Amino acid sequence: MSASAASQRIRLQQARRWVVKIGSALLTDDGRGLDQQAMAGWVAQMVALKRRGIELILVSSGAVAEGMVRMGLGSRPDSVPALQACAAIGQMGLVQAYESHFREHGVRTAQVLLTHDDLADRQRYLNARSTLRALMDWGVIAVINENDTVATDEIRFGDNDTLGALVANLVEAEALIILTDQEGMFDRDPRQDPDAVLLPEVQALDDRLLAMAGGGGKFGRGGMVTKVRAARLAARSGCATVIASGRGERILERLADGETLGTLLLPEQDRLAARKQWLAGHLQHAGRLVLDAGAVRALREGRRSLLPVGVRQVEGSFRRGEVVACVDEAGVQVAVGLVNYGADEAARIAGQPSERIEALLGYADAPELIHRDNMVLV
Repeated sequence: MSASAASQRIRLQQARRWVVKIGSALLTDDGRGLDQQAMAGWVAQMVALKRRGIELILVSSGAVAEGMVRMGLGSRPDSVPALQACAAIGQMGLVQAYESHFREHGVRTAQVLLTHDDLADRQRYLNARSTLRALMDWGVIAVINENDTVATDEIRFGDNDTLGALVANLVEAEALIILTDQEGMFDRDPRQDPDAVLLPEVQALDDRLLAMAGGGGKFGRGGMVTKVRAARLAARSGCATVIASGRGERILERLADGETLGTLLLPEQDRLAARKQWLAGHLQHAGRLVLDAGAVRALREGRRSLLPVGVRQVEGSFRRGEVVACVDEAGVQVAVGLVNYGADEAARIAGQPSERIEALLGYADAPELIHRDNMVLV
């Protein structure tokens, strides 16, 4: 392994927030029902990583496949109602299995079902992000799946690889780990060409990767092409992706140790740099926050979050999650960032200490108006 490759694996080794996605073929032992032994192994590894201080979210396929097995279906149904029925049947067993395996280690779990609409709508997106952050703060592992029981062709993600990438963006994860039945990404389809070569490290946005990808299997909707697209989507927020075999011994722990396994698909920028570049590119702002001198100094010199106590005036009619400008009392722009409260709420807590937010609003979504990770100085 080259020095460059080694340094990139160290970057993965240092990641403290992971999204792990496990595919249907692995979970259902190629369609023979939930593989409880394999699930127990992945759960044990995730618990071990959690104890190392890594925050984890699990994106799990398998509901439709498990429903097919329970109903004795040999092929994936074509109709949406039949798929939704399979998902409803299989989801029961899938979640019960995860809950049981995690409970053996004293780890709590939560079920989260998402559709594309949940992440396309601003308010639902922010609500989902807040819920997942609260679960991580509590040490609870969220088990996420697409809500196939209500999804239609127009709103479904299409595969849980894409869902995994969207969740990684949602929670600002540093690593997306896609476990599959392949060793990783090859330059050609290894099922068709025995001379295909495993690619240990590539750039996620390299257009040549899509030409190398193949199709999906009968129990899932994905394939290598969806995994490559997922990696490209995750890379937009600076998240690195690993595609690796879920059947490898202690695969998650070995990846966390920096071992060269599977294919590492790298973003062009790290997470915070990518996020701040996106923020800096916003020329239009939904509103302005006028800061006192102490707040300006805290932002510029201390690189701190913006607290309500430092805000003198709120201008505009922005909503929670929109980009606002921060200016000093002379109107000079200091920073831009994603605001945690809408304009009316921000006006009510402006100038007040964070511990009074709940008393003033009846709830407290966050102690800061803008978190430092969601802000860029100008």
